[in-house]
Amino acid sequence: MSKFSFGPTPFTMRLHILLTSFVLGAFLMPSALQAQSGPPATERHDVTEVYFGQTVTDPYRWLEDWREGKGADWLKAQDTYTRSILAGIPGREKFLVRVKALDTASTRVRFAQVWGGKLFYLKTDPNADNLKLYVKEGNSAERLLLDPELLTKDGVHFSIDYFQPSLDGALVAYGISPGGSENSVIHVLETATGKVMPDAIDRTRFGGVAWLPGNKSFVYNRLQKLTPDMPRTAFEQRSRVYVHELGQDTEQDRFVFGYGYSSDVKIDDNDLSFVTYTPGSHFVLGLLAHGTQNEATVYYSSINELKSQHIGWKKLFDVDAAITNLSLHNDDIYLLTHKNKSRYEVIRTSLKNPDVTHATVVVPASEVVIQEADVASDGIYIRDLDGGIGRMRRLSFDGKIEPVLVGKGLSVSEISVTPTEPGALVHVVSWTSSPRFLRYDQKSKTATDTGIQPPLPIDTSAYESEEVKAKSADGTMIPLSIIHAKNFTADGNHPTHLIGYGAYGISYDTFFDPVWLAWLERGGVIAFAHVRGGGEYGEDWYRAGYKLTKQHTIDDFIASAQYLIEHKYTSAQRLSGEGTSAGGILIGGAITQRPDLFAGALIRVGCSNATRMEFTPNGPPNIAEFGSVTDPDGFKGLFAMDAYQHVKDGTAYPGILLTAGINDPRVDPSQPAKMTARLQAATSSKKPVLLRVDYDAGHGMGSTRAQHDLEYSDEMSFLLWQFGDPDFQPREMAKENAAK
Repeated sequence: MSKFSFGPTPFTMRLHILLTSFVLGAFLMPSALQAQSGPPATERHDVTEVYFGQTVTDPYRWLEDWREGKGADWLKAQDTYTRSILAGIPGREKFLVRVKALDTASTRVRFAQVWGGKLFYLKTDPNADNLKLYVKEGNSAERLLLDPELLTKDGVHFSIDYFQPSLDGALVAYGISPGGSENSVIHVLETATGKVMPDAIDRTRFGGVAWLPGNKSFVYNRLQKLTPDMPRTAFEQRSRVYVHELGQDTEQDRFVFGYGYSSDVKIDDNDLSFVTYTPGSHFVLGLLAHGTQNEATVYYSSINELKSQHIGWKKLFDVDAAITNLSLHNDDIYLLTHKNKSRYEVIRTSLKNPDVTHATVVVPASEVVIQEADVASDGIYIRDLDGGIGRMRRLSFDGKIEPVLVGKGLSVSEISVTPTEPGALVHVVSWTSSPRFLRYDQKSKTATDTGIQPPLPIDTSAYESEEVKAKSADGTMIPLSIIHAKNFTADGNHPTHLIGYGAYGISYDTFFDPVWLAWLERGGVIAFAHVRGGGEYGEDWYRAGYKLTKQHTIDDFIASAQYLIEHKYTSAQRLSGEGTSAGGILIGGAITQRPDLFAGALIRVGCSNATRMEFTPNGPPNIAEFGSVTDPDGFKGLFAMDAYQHVKDGTAYPGILLTAGINDPRVDPSQPAKMTARLQAATSSKKPVLLRVDYDAGHGMGSTRAQHDLEYSDEMSFLLWQFGDPDFQPREMAKENAAK
């Protein structure tokens, strides 16, 4: 997944831009629960506004001021109450023990890449609680370069947000931030010794580090410095790109691209600016990411001009070229575009005399969706999505295309290539087995295991996945991935958890998480709905769940829920739904439109109040994806997808657990807070509506293994409670049910 706004995702410089103590106070014991029979009371203060003739009432606007005073007290009270309830679920502790055992048996590796012949990667080994930075050279043992766990102070942990080795692999620039905030500070370390150099650059959330020839300097993106008189929405605005020379004071870094650089380069407040350099090329590229829009604007200039007092940036293409990915080989540039080709094609032109409009098509569009095309020293490696399965091809520089085989039953989820290195690192997965990192060698045409991510030492052979399709409201067939035991019996009685997203053109690609086994072992089913708004079938699929067509996203999720019930995987009494981040729109729409379909729901750091999104710190960049209330069609689309505005008093809503991270830079905590208050006031079902706040976390990126394990256990235990599982019924409720 890419994108910097909601989804869970790493930064790359290929136009897919990232743009990836548990509670304040002690837990209350179950006895305390008996003294407080419901959640803390919430004051209602209606704010009424009129948009294009439609009156909108916002009863909990005051919760948008949550940092101090009454809003902060309300969040703490809700979280304390929620944790007392969760702690009172009898099966929760046993479930957590199993989750921890599964998770700590596994090794998790992220973002592997090769520079200077060295393999760099982030890894959480079984004994670690957070991702650490490692390097491996040839057949030698791996070496630890950076352990963020050593930086924990006063109960606040630090996490590595991104890293970028120098062109020769001798140095590594990395961004690190506290408490899952993603408010990165760039540091640099020596690969040979692990020594951290004195360089430190703050306000570098998006990083965008690209090393320059000589390995003594790099370019990076820096956010503006906020002053007390600036609105919160200015947080991500007016970013700039600077060149940093190692050892130089940051205030002396040269401004080379971005907001206000030149009247020849038109840059809006909400544009994010980046500069990239590819070894072997005579050119540098200046990229403008227009908020969350997939299509970028790109300028170019000679690498020699980067040292000039004024750089003459020339426009290479604009958003109308529909280009979402680029990669250079010497002075040739390979571009991934969906212009007139919903499932994408790869084109090529030369930066010596560029003509994007008449570029040569080197990989034609077909039935598969081309997701990326990246240049190594021996060719272009292409990742396709073929009916939900990630596949791989290689294009030689003389134009020959051939498939790359990585193993039966495996899906290619990620390709990492280096322009100065041959071959590719390939991350392969399935729904029911642990992932691996393979190294593909073109000469031998083989993909061998790098060994940096050992297989899970737990037998998963008892489980399988199946791919089916559910018919949505307009007749569109929606792909649905379903995971369950091989001895599964369709009796309509399995606890089933349905997950969806549907935004930004991001696909729910195949992956595996060992903690799922704690659910599957109880006879559970896990399903992923590949709804419109994602990118499973290309640009058309994305646009069919976008702004004014967002209802399709919700319809597709509801259709997937109905499929699971009609085909007797489960029943409405044992079905739950989940949406995370922008998926809050999906699950919020599903429970407000069809509350009868679900026994429980998870709204995880979710966008629930879409009409107020643009007034939060990360709101302006997301106008490109969701629209603005200042525009008639924008307001119409936003109001339709605003779950908070569609909660109805006296409705029997399912049991709902909402989550928030107090340091979340993507979805403001006010979004889940307001949705919680509205649902608590409206529901007539007497089922719980709870808000869980993590005071040492953000959007989930940067959370530790222990945080993830505890949150997952809380969530799934809550759902099993709502399903009536006898092992998860709080004592008071069990007595009440027995009396009935």
